[in-house]
Amino acid sequence: MIVLKSSREIALMREAGQILVAAIRMCRDLVKPGVSTLEIDREVEALIRGRKAQPAFKGYRGFPATICASINEEVVHGIPAASRRLKDGDIVGLDFGAIVDGYYADAAVTLPVGEVSEAARRLIDVTREALDLAIAQVRPGRRLGDVSAAVQRHVERAGFGVVRSFVGHGIGRALHEDPQVPNYGEPGKGHLLRAGMVLAIEPMVTMGHWGVRVLNDRWTAVTEDGSLAAHFEDTVAVTEGEPDVLTRPVETEAA
Repeated sequence: MIVLKSSREIALMREAGQILVAAIRMCRDLVKPGVSTLEIDREVEALIRGRKAQPAFKGYRGFPATICASINEEVVHGIPAASRRLKDGDIVGLDFGAIVDGYYADAAVTLPVGEVSEAARRLIDVTREALDLAIAQVRPGRRLGDVSAAVQRHVERAGFGVVRSFVGHGIGRALHEDPQVPNYGEPGKGHLLRAGMVLAIEPMVTMGHWGVRVLNDRWTAVTEDGSLAAHFEDTVAVTEGEPDVLTRPVETEAA
């Protein structure tokens, strides 16, 4: 069942989203060669709790950390560890969630570590562009297939793969709500978008084949062919007009 959110509920989700904006901003400074993913995890948890919010992932279905940190061929759900130190040339996908007064926001970003290859940078750029193109489809009267197709079209034209095993989702009083938001599909198909729907849209893109497998830790998903992967995500509310991205910096009017 798809639950439409009130303006009050969306405001709480925006508050959670702005905490994630701050976390992403902090991680842009933290991510550098020699830093462990556990160090990043601890800093993000301190930030979230310092803003009187709760980490959305820690303990969720048994997940042991505040963030997911996925390096290189890891697509999603990488578990932070002191032994996982970033190296020059890596790319790292960081996935964050926060809860404010029972309402969730979810966001992800893939960052380069030091100097990365031109191919890795292009993968990051294409994945971020695919998210922006998907968000542009989030308008009342359009359908989920329009969002999904926007991702697939852009990614595959660039010669990359779109992960099928994991999808975006509705979000609100739970981290994962209806509907599912695949990153592939046909325009004009799927649920009709209505004002009050809130979606976590999250392209997961591989440099090679789209197939993935889950490691023995039961969380970390990696590309089957060992190719690099990138992941971006925003929490987006459907309004009567423009899409409202709750996990992007809030624009303030000039004085």
